[in-house]
Amino acid sequence: MFFGQKLTRISLRAGHKRRKTHGMMSYRAPQIADIALTSPVLLAPMAGITDLPFRRVVAGFGAGLVVSEMVASQEVMQGGALALARAELGLEDFATSVQLVGRDPYWMGEAARFVEANGAQIIDINMGCPAKRVTQTGGNGACGSALMREPDLALSIITAVTAAVRVPVTLKMRLGWDDASHNAPDIAARGASAGVAMVTIHGRTRQQFYKGAANWAAIAPVKAAVNIPVIANGDIVDGHRARMALAQSGADGVMVGRGAQGAPWRLAQIAADLAGTACPIIPQGIDLYRLISAHYHAMLSHYGADLGLRVARKHLGWYLDEAGRPDAREAILTATSPAKVLDLLRIALCEEPLDAEVAA
Repeated sequence: MFFGQKLTRISLRAGHKRRKTHGMMSYRAPQIADIALTSPVLLAPMAGITDLPFRRVVAGFGAGLVVSEMVASQEVMQGGALALARAELGLEDFATSVQLVGRDPYWMGEAARFVEANGAQIIDINMGCPAKRVTQTGGNGACGSALMREPDLALSIITAVTAAVRVPVTLKMRLGWDDASHNAPDIAARGASAGVAMVTIHGRTRQQFYKGAANWAAIAPVKAAVNIPVIANGDIVDGHRARMALAQSGADGVMVGRGAQGAPWRLAQIAADLAGTACPIIPQGIDLYRLISAHYHAMLSHYGADLGLRVARKHLGWYLDEAGRPDAREAILTATSPAKVLDLLRIALCEEPLDAEVAA
């Protein structure tokens, strides 16, 4: 799916078919209810990362779906325009899902209705975030992956959201709270019965956070429990691992998170590998500089110069690491003006000489 291209709605067909291409297994894109995706490789929601500028760059290379940062349900209703600005709804027309988080079924339903009215094409329910600030009681209460310890409440939330909207509703979870409670198959089955159109499973428990390796095989019981598309998530950074995840889980697609940091083309690379087609051209040198520069300007415009300068640093650091220039990190990430940041980036990526004005 490329930026600016509208989601296509066609007749319902759960999951996707797999076929052989030149001796390799090729994977077709799944469908979310009546929405046909164009790739089985999706961008994961990541707090503080998958904002509109980043989603736009990823979508420009190609992605089946890109998902927003999580937005608290009560924040949406009480914050109004501010919360909508964070969800970035109604601004552009491309394949995107808005992720909501909360533990009150009423507010989750109301928030879903509100974002649908403001342009959301797909709504995702967050029951997978492991962060302590999300899972611990306080503020909006224990949300995210903490809801996997309360399956009845989880079902009430799912039912409230699916009943509130006409657009497809998806669900993102982990395997369970800990190794003693791998209850994702049960919650997924109950969610599917309540109208969830797709489920994504991160192959770790909440207690693992991001430690150890993702257990893709443990996703297979979820796939066996439902007749809707299942997406495997966790440690998928290239085509080889994507194929392993699909083979071990039986999933219908993969979701890439940290693997896309500093490499917004990663999803397109993985999709090409799965399809057995030519990989996209990965920008280098001046082309990479132009890509990063455009992304940087988009962040400055989106957040304002002062905040944008700070928000952009993590992305610039990832780009430099991916480009093999971690040595340029300190100078670029501590620069105090956008002009100097861009000059130093050009020097680092294009190996141009450092002029006296920039060095000063």
